[in-house]
Amino acid sequence: MRAALDPLPGALPGPEVRFAYRERGPRLARVQLAHDVPGLPHRLTRRGDTWELVAPQPEVDRLEYQFELIDRTGRSERIVDPENPLRASGPWGDKSVRELPGYEAPAWLDAKPLGAAESVVLQSRILRTELPALLWAHPDAGKHSPLLVAHDGPEYAEYSSLLTLLGQLPPVRAVLIAPVDRDETYSASARYARALAEELLPSFGADPLESGPLRIGPLRIGMGASLGALALLHAHRRYPHAFDALFLQSGSFFRRRDRHEARFPRFDRIGRFVGSVLAGRAERPIPVTIACGTIEDNLSANEAMHEALLRQGYDARFHGFRDGHNWVAWRDSFHPHLLRLLERA
Repeated sequence: MRAALDPLPGALPGPEVRFAYRERGPRLARVQLAHDVPGLPHRLTRRGDTWELVAPQPEVDRLEYQFELIDRTGRSERIVDPENPLRASGPWGDKSVRELPGYEAPAWLDAKPLGAAESVVLQSRILRTELPALLWAHPDAGKHSPLLVAHDGPEYAEYSSLLTLLGQLPPVRAVLIAPVDRDETYSASARYARALAEELLPSFGADPLESGPLRIGPLRIGMGASLGALALLHAHRRYPHAFDALFLQSGSFFRRRDRHEARFPRFDRIGRFVGSVLAGRAERPIPVTIACGTIEDNLSANEAMHEALLRQGYDARFHGFRDGHNWVAWRDSFHPHLLRLLERA
């Protein structure tokens, strides 16, 4: 642990980060910092009634963390930092946030949202289920305005303020689809891709089977993060006219050599699909933006996908952001990249 506290002999001191947890109640056996930042230590050291970690500042603009408290019986619980009021919410609970020097939240967050979203239920005979969704339209949008279709859409709205941003863009309409059995439907599922292309998109007045210059209907932009991004790329490759552009954040583009993801139940199916894209050819290249955190395990897979799409004739752009795999990072990487994708499409 001393290596994380003391600089190496002869090394110039650099910026550091400090985390401290003051013990409350019975003595703990161990306190750890739960995070996903490569190179940042996890274990805190006891200093009287305070547990402390001091380490070189990592190469990120912000980081999310929790304290893991382990008692003498081995039981553990994770909590937010009691001394840090800054929080980030997500589907799996709150985390504490450390914003490092140079970080700035997007200016568009101060804007007032335009309009309200309508909650609906989408019926799917193919999936034999219902999918909750939110429908939203800019006040100046019409039936021919671009249509944004977002996977994990309600989460984008709640945790990434997507609707606030959309109100600042040229008039668009949006369908924010919630997943059902996310690990199954978003993991390169042929059944879900068919439902999206043959049922869901037509129900929004966008028929993916219409193609070419005679196609009638709005421009369609697919948007998703993690598995949601993978599912959109999969639908596009199976149904090339389903979307006219894709905005893919931190895509779960697992390659067969990415063994750190091998425990995922649909790892093999995803690996087969991703391999087919990396080595394949495109029937209909479209504008694509790929964004990924520079500390994510799947950064190299996203970079490889970007390079493959470029080789296949896509107008593909890549943006790396200094953060991890979380909803605020995706929020912060919306602008100006989503606007630029709309302009390219």
